[in-house]
Amino acid sequence: MEKKHKLVDLFAGCGGLTEGFEKTGRYETVACVEWEKDAATTLANRLKTKWGYTDSDERVLRFDIQRTEELLHGWNNDTEYGKHLGLESLVQGPAGIDLIIGGPPCQAYSIAGRIRDDDGMRYDYRNFLFESYLRVVKHLKPKLVVFENVPGMLSASPGGVPVVDRIIEGFDEAGYELIKDIRGRALIDFAPFGVPQKRRRVILTALNRSFFKNDVQHRIVEFYQEFLPRFHVRHKATVFDAIGDLPKLYPSEEDFTVNGKKLSHRPAATSIPNHVPRYHNRRDIGIFRDLTTDLHSGQNEYASIERLKRLYEERTGKTSEIHKYYVLRWNCQSNLIPAHLYKDGLRHIHPDPEQARSITVREAARLQTFDDDFVFMGSMGNQYKMVGNAVPPLFAKALANALFEFQEAYRTRFEGLKCQNTCYMPENSMIKN
Repeated sequence: MEKKHKLVDLFAGCGGLTEGFEKTGRYETVACVEWEKDAATTLANRLKTKWGYTDSDERVLRFDIQRTEELLHGWNNDTEYGKHLGLESLVQGPAGIDLIIGGPPCQAYSIAGRIRDDDGMRYDYRNFLFESYLRVVKHLKPKLVVFENVPGMLSASPGGVPVVDRIIEGFDEAGYELIKDIRGRALIDFAPFGVPQKRRRVILTALNRSFFKNDVQHRIVEFYQEFLPRFHVRHKATVFDAIGDLPKLYPSEEDFTVNGKKLSHRPAATSIPNHVPRYHNRRDIGIFRDLTTDLHSGQNEYASIERLKRLYEERTGKTSEIHKYYVLRWNCQSNLIPAHLYKDGLRHIHPDPEQARSITVREAARLQTFDDDFVFMGSMGNQYKMVGNAVPPLFAKALANALFEFQEAYRTRFEGLKCQNTCYMPENSMIKN
């Protein structure tokens, strides 16, 4: 029986990365850190009900990672976060942690976020959360680190300094090597791994230099070039593959109220959780029906961006520099499932003209490759947000298997040195505890 590798997930969200690693059966989730309440509750529930961690409420630390010393060593009677013995109390035994995974919130790196913010998000605190991430890495000294983020980080320059340079420098001073050709090799398209969505992410695998002295860069290239592609699939999944079999949700003739909540669509009799339509006004229902009917019939009156902008102006009396509407195509991958989906679903319209609605949380979750028994908790808005922020578990599973096989291929090196005692840490590091 394979020995399970121990991992810690930072900025865990609802647990998309953790879910994929657990699915392999090759990892033990020692701890997850997340500060948003609904996401932490969702993750703790999943670890308990699906993966059998009866102490999941202790393993999921809901806390602010910027308070790194308390996170590591414990906090008591906090008005927001209660009390906990700290991350270090969960890391038991001399072997320590094999792997740290995760990535700081992506909004400050995203191009869309910078467009919406008056200062281009140059001063957003989320630009610098990776420094707290690295403090935990420095303390726990894992063999490998996985740092995930949006492609926008490649062009973000908070304070006038490219964020990529900050990240490379930070990992270097912590004793870890990143691949030099980040844009060429670490910008990963998820569709070849079976994710039914046009989604790319920067996946940085950092290797502890204690194990690979002189050939560390060669080994990292080998991971991206040989190990990760082993888990490509032959068939790129489509929207129909993902959501085509879900119960249909039809609009009602008039709005109605259930338990004080205003509804526009009739709920389906189904045991599938989170498959509940959001409310749409009559105007939007009409727009959705027109757009999907146009696409379904092949007329393609609304095929151009300019026509979509004009439609928005005609129906709402407002103007927009960007087109507001997008209908998912049955036989293609979905457009990106973003956290922004919690605000509206205008760019994620269900393909079926009869349903005339945007996608549900469950449909968004399926396009992100979450299983139907993964229950999202909290408000509907927060459910959309945590789904959009997550790493698709199907890709996370492929990544987890590739990392495990990589470590097994070089087991003698990983077992030959005690990382906890020999991890390279130069003096005058910019990352301070």
